[in-house]
Amino acid sequence: MRKRQSLSVEVAADIKKQIRAEKLLPGAQVPTEAQLCEKYGVSRTVIREAIVRLCSEGLLTPRQGLGVFVSSELSVAKFEVDWDSIQTMPETVALLELRLAIEVESAGLCAIRRTKADAKSIRQCMEKTHSKSNGANHTKYQYDFDLHLAIASATKNAYLYRLLLFLKPIVVKSIKLSSVIDDDAKRDFDKVNDEQHEAIVAAIEAQDEQGARQSMRLHLVSSWSMFAIWPHRLESEKRKARQ
Repeated sequence: MRKRQSLSVEVAADIKKQIRAEKLLPGAQVPTEAQLCEKYGVSRTVIREAIVRLCSEGLLTPRQGLGVFVSSELSVAKFEVDWDSIQTMPETVALLELRLAIEVESAGLCAIRRTKADAKSIRQCMEKTHSKSNGANHTKYQYDFDLHLAIASATKNAYLYRLLLFLKPIVVKSIKLSSVIDDDAKRDFDKVNDEQHEAIVAAIEAQDEQGARQSMRLHLVSSWSMFAIWPHRLESEKRKARQ
């Protein structure tokens, strides 16, 4: 049986989803404890814990003697990413667009502001990335992402670095490529990925702002395109093999 804490988290997540989907609008009154207990099939204690959680996040506001209402100041609630919806294609595209906005600018600023020590550290990080991926039967994206973080750090803009660091748990996943594509396709990916990394790092070393921006954009878009296409390609190959 699930613990009460996990139940309260689930209830809070569902209410939050309704707020984000605008099924519960700013200023609207949340159903009573009794109504929520009946809806979710849980105790009043679970509901109270869920409400407290959402109040602490600024999504709900209690009014003495009146009940609990959706905050009218939702715009100031903390930034977050919906972990469940990020698995869908529209949300994946939205995440790519966010990364483009952050990382293309980050690469350009890095090229302008990087020190000699930064450039050396970034190249070393790239070489580590390549040594971890090439020849292995899977690629772990935390190594690739560490390179992106090193570039963001060298911008000397702490907000860029911290925002990218916030996205790391969402972007970084240890994807076993061998379970998605064949060995030849993986080698092709490694080759393209390595070439794109080299182009980014070389532009940063040359303090070529425009070149760094263009190379980072190409890298992000092409990487996303590969992973959007490969699962469909694999399924197509499986169907052909069964025929």
